[in-house]
Amino acid sequence: MGSASLSPLIAIVGPTGVGKTRTAMFLCQEIEGEVISADSRQIFKLMDIGTDKPTPEQRSLVPHHLIDVVAPDEEFTLAQYQERAYQAIEDVLDKKKVPFLVGGTGLYVRAVLEGFVIPRVEPNLQLRQRLLHAAERDGAVALHGRLREVDPEAAEKIDPANVRRVVRALEVYEQLGEPISQVQARSRPPYRTLKVGLTLGRKELYRRIDQRVDSMMERGLLAEVEDLVSRGYEFELPAMSGLGYRQLGTFLRGEADLPAAVQKIKSETHRFVRQQYKWFRIDDSTIHWFDVGDEPHETIKSLILGFLNDSD
Repeated sequence: MGSASLSPLIAIVGPTGVGKTRTAMFLCQEIEGEVISADSRQIFKLMDIGTDKPTPEQRSLVPHHLIDVVAPDEEFTLAQYQERAYQAIEDVLDKKKVPFLVGGTGLYVRAVLEGFVIPRVEPNLQLRQRLLHAAERDGAVALHGRLREVDPEAAEKIDPANVRRVVRALEVYEQLGEPISQVQARSRPPYRTLKVGLTLGRKELYRRIDQRVDSMMERGLLAEVEDLVSRGYEFELPAMSGLGYRQLGTFLRGEADLPAAVQKIKSETHRFVRQQYKWFRIDDSTIHWFDVGDEPHETIKSLILGFLNDSD
């Protein structure tokens, strides 16, 4: 089958705070599209402000898929995400619309675009607890160093602070005897893909992130975290380790004052952005990069229309 005969899939990627939602809203309304979220935090219900989900108004204008999928204490694996994302893409295509994969979770994006054949390794709770205990005893950096010894490729792409993903990679290695980076094979999905990357100068991006954090606090992020805690969701949960929730947890436990906790959200988000650029590299020739400071929406629209017309 020639590539021109394959169904189209558009990916909008880039760091947190760069404006992916705004861009996707414009494009989907102009080109009759729907969004498949590629955000590992927006899958959780009740976590709206801290994950900066599209508003109800935005979601009424443009359908969004894979948002509010599970409760904060439910496990949601990469394999589950991939399966549901492919189903959502097919549902959008069946409606003769264009699917837009939008988000900053690099692993989610690559699992869909590259067709990861994800190892079905069942969670080993005893091993997982042992690894988590090691992280608590020796520190997250030490555990990440252990992963670097057995799987440097995976370690390069996993943030040392993301203990859950470090543990999962070590879990796969311990049970299979092979690095997760090697057992994650590829099976190209039946789509013709276009990758659009959004970027911005680092100083301006950090400024926008800081403004967004301030806006989240004004919109009630602290109340959202307090509500989650009142419902019995503990900060040890993977969902509650996300940016904003973990830092405000230090305030609620009396470990930091509120201004310090808010500043920590900002600095940790800056660091997360640097990690995201390891997934979405500016020198990646497969990504069409656009500086959002240049207001590139019409240019991106023209690129996508040309891409779609190539399959006509």
